[in-house]
Amino acid sequence: MMQNVHLAPDTDEDDLYSGYNDHNPTYDTEELENDTAFQQAVRTSHGRRPPITAKVPSTAVARPVATGCGSKTSLASSMGRPGTGALQDGVTRPMTAVRAAGFTKAALRGSALDPLGQARGPAPPLEARSEDSPEEKIRQLEKKVNELVEESCVASSCGDLKLALEKAKDAGRKERVLVRQREQVASPENINLDLTYSVLFTLASQYSANEMYAEALNTYQVIVKNKMFSNAGRLKVNMGNIYLKQRNYSKAIKFYRMALDQIPSVHKEMRIKIMQNIGVTFIKTGQYSDAVNSFEHIMSTAPNLKAGFNLILSYFALGDREKMKKAFQKLIAVALEIDEDDKYVSPSDDPHTNLVIEAIKNDHLRQMERERCVEVVKASPYVELANDLEINKAVTYLKQKDFHQAAETLKMFEKKDSRVKSAAATNLSFLYYLENEFAQASSYADLAVNSDRYNPSALTNKGNTVFANGDYEKAAEFYKEALRNDSSCTEALYNIGLTYKKLNRLDEALDCFLKLHAILRNSAHVLYQIANIYELMEDPGQAVEWLMQLLSVVPTDSRVLSKLGGLYDSEGDKSQAFQYYYESYRYFPSSIDVIEWLGAYYVDTQFCEKAIQYFERASLIQPTQVKWQLMVASCFRRSGNYQKALDTYKDIHRKFPENAECLRFLVRLCTDIGLKEVQEYAAKLKRLEKMKEIREQRVRSGRDGSRRDGSAGSDSGQNCSKSERLRAQLRALPGTDAPYESSCSREPDASYVDPLGPQAERPKTAAKKRLDEDDFADEELGDDLLPE
Repeated sequence: MMQNVHLAPDTDEDDLYSGYNDHNPTYDTEELENDTAFQQAVRTSHGRRPPITAKVPSTAVARPVATGCGSKTSLASSMGRPGTGALQDGVTRPMTAVRAAGFTKAALRGSALDPLGQARGPAPPLEARSEDSPEEKIRQLEKKVNELVEESCVASSCGDLKLALEKAKDAGRKERVLVRQREQVASPENINLDLTYSVLFTLASQYSANEMYAEALNTYQVIVKNKMFSNAGRLKVNMGNIYLKQRNYSKAIKFYRMALDQIPSVHKEMRIKIMQNIGVTFIKTGQYSDAVNSFEHIMSTAPNLKAGFNLILSYFALGDREKMKKAFQKLIAVALEIDEDDKYVSPSDDPHTNLVIEAIKNDHLRQMERERCVEVVKASPYVELANDLEINKAVTYLKQKDFHQAAETLKMFEKKDSRVKSAAATNLSFLYYLENEFAQASSYADLAVNSDRYNPSALTNKGNTVFANGDYEKAAEFYKEALRNDSSCTEALYNIGLTYKKLNRLDEALDCFLKLHAILRNSAHVLYQIANIYELMEDPGQAVEWLMQLLSVVPTDSRVLSKLGGLYDSEGDKSQAFQYYYESYRYFPSSIDVIEWLGAYYVDTQFCEKAIQYFERASLIQPTQVKWQLMVASCFRRSGNYQKALDTYKDIHRKFPENAECLRFLVRLCTDIGLKEVQEYAAKLKRLEKMKEIREQRVRSGRDGSRRDGSAGSDSGQNCSKSERLRAQLRALPGTDAPYESSCSREPDASYVDPLGPQAERPKTAAKKRLDEDDFADEELGDDLLPE
């Protein structure tokens, strides 16, 4: 079996394309001049005889056959069927197998293989479209017409009616030119009828808007009479409106009816509007019976407020009282299709509309409507609904911040049944609690609890009043009872967490707030309380983590940012602390604590020039505090700007002439610079220090006298009163414990200590207090306005 298997040779001697360049010497045209038979055939008619196709070439003439070695022999004879590569009509007939692979006669003469015809080069570019062609001109002109129509509509919507009319006229002129050009280039069937209709309609509308009614009617007539425009008959409504403005009522009715006949019955809304126009026109002509027919048809088909009102007027003009009543019943049966709360809200800024709404908001009809509504509800089996309406009324007064009316409304329920009484008393307790009248709040909270012991809102309010009096243990009991009655009462859970924090039971407080966080995931107050408890538990890492979560809820809260800065500062991470303090300053640049920390940070990092802007802002916020201006002057001096520092100290001395620190710095600077003013400032400083010593001696002597003489004699009383006055004056003087710098090379003043210091020593700021537990009355103990 293996004897028929032939392995491929290892050498590259067998070329797959070998032999393609070999040719039969019979087809060598270079030897034709020496071929006697060929020359004889050319000179005589022997070669013009038709070929004998029936004969087989191999038997016609004995011709030598080309061998694989490429030997050439002369052409023996031209008789018989030519070979595959023979000449036909002067062109060499290609061999099928060779031509398909891309080998032609040119390849025999050294041309490269090009089966894909790439040697012919790229295809010629497409012929550029000429901008001067008629089709292109028509296209550009049509685009310009569309732009003019749009510009006319925009100008009309902006109130520029003259410009809108000019644009519409220009569009009409260019559209006529466009039609003529289309007729010259193409058949009339190619005219853009939609564009013609749009131009004519815009022109007619602008004529009407500019009160050029004759031109508008003529333009509408052109559209209506053109049978090529579909649904053009509807524009007769516009023509009827123009005749109505011209007080030509007969023609207006005529065109309205013509338009009504051409509108199919499926367009009910449009037919109703046309019927309403016909009815209004009949009223203007005094034909009230015909107007009644129109409005009655509308009220029976698609009732609306305008048709109902006009129907009542028509019956009033006819003097038919009974039908007026029926028409009024039909009118009040029409749905307003607006929310009850939005009924008396103005939909626009129209002053006339606002006056009308303000007039009918509390008129006699409105009052009668409210009274009858309440009476009907009270007389119905749903009397409970009436009580809820009154409660909602009181809540509405609370939303409008009309606390007096809310309290008066709620006090009406003191003699009602227990459930309603408990709901009203709960809201009254909450109302008085907001006004810090804790005695009244406690009284109504007791009334609410006694009326319904299972009302969690009443128990929460009672706990609030006890919390306000400082009895935290008792407040916690009320909150626990509220949670036992309703485990989903988030107010009670929040307040019991605050109570535990007041009692320093931090683990229990943290447990309450974590439970509340599982219910209220994005509550800023809950997140802050958790962070604050971790801070009190001396776990700054957890405090920072929860504050970061809080920052994701309120990313622009300056208090949270400053709190984060303080925590990072207490951990010694000054760079992170600076980042958050700076962000806090960016959102709220009036916090003194933040400004002071930023200024101290730049002084500590030896960038006194940058600290100046913060201390200057602090001096603007607290202009009576001399320390900020002294810090500004000190920063100028530290940065080497002695002249500016001197001017600042002089300005401080003019504003605060009894400030000893300012005088000490002035003496030092004048001495270093060598100014003659040093003697003047030194004398003032010496005189001021002497006065201070005298005051201190008087204060000490007054204290010693008061200790020796315990009686209430007249002399001792006078001395005590004098000593008290001196002590008050001394307290009013600026502080003398401010730093004094003996030279420019000393370390930063003691006043530049970290303004927030350790956590235990930091005073609470107003910004912090808003999120602290001390402000529970407004922020943290809010309760439901409605009972459970």
